[in-house]
Amino acid sequence: MKIATALAGLVLTAASTAAFAEGLPDLAGREVTVVTENAYPPLQFINASGAAVGWEYDAMAEIAKRLNMVVKYENTSWDAMIPAVSSGQYDIGMTGITIRDDRKEQVDFSDAYMRSEMVMLVRGDETRFTDAKSFGANADLLMAAQPGTTPFYVGVYEVLDGNEANPRIKMFETFGAGVEALRTGDVDLVLTDGTAGNGYVAATEGKLKIVGEKLGAEDFGFIFPKGSDLVAPVNAAIADLAADGTLEKLNTKWFLEYKMGQ
Repeated sequence: MKIATALAGLVLTAASTAAFAEGLPDLAGREVTVVTENAYPPLQFINASGAAVGWEYDAMAEIAKRLNMVVKYENTSWDAMIPAVSSGQYDIGMTGITIRDDRKEQVDFSDAYMRSEMVMLVRGDETRFTDAKSFGANADLLMAAQPGTTPFYVGVYEVLDGNEANPRIKMFETFGAGVEALRTGDVDLVLTDGTAGNGYVAATEGKLKIVGEKLGAEDFGFIFPKGSDLVAPVNAAIADLAADGTLEKLNTKWFLEYKMGQ
């Protein structure tokens, strides 16, 4: 995703702007448990040195500093994340989570911190299809997906035939496992937002590429248990990060400058 796209997606509500104007809340060193998947570069992933890094880690560190809170990180799979946060097992979830009305029934969302457009990630030498229509028309081609994710539903309803049990969709527990299956030839397509897609393209130096037109746009937010008192402070901090240019700097660092695997 290009920096202009990321910046264009920043959503700052009037409430958040007012919170910033009045000064940020002080959480007085409160310990907050944040859960993530570490499988979604460049938002969060494990680098070649074994460290957990990424756009969301940097953003959360800034949020914690500005709100005077202490962050403890935990890891879980994508399919377990929303139920775990919903039940109060964790205070915040972060893993490029699309803000959707059905998910709002289970968790509260922060204001959007980024908008990303969905893309088709394929092997670098792929020539059998060039867009969603030609992929859908070839019954031999397979797609990787995580159940219950936005890419899964886009794949079902915009690329394939609307059958959620279509055998051409191969399920994987993590996004990274689906990408690895793509690289090894076990599947032929991974749908993902532009942030992760461009991150993998940059990291693989031509072994992966993006084809076709963008299939839509999605806004990302952090998630919280319903009724969490952390939503308003985090929204205020997101507005603060946007207002002073910090989000722009993170976009430049992770989408324009950083080469994963180094």
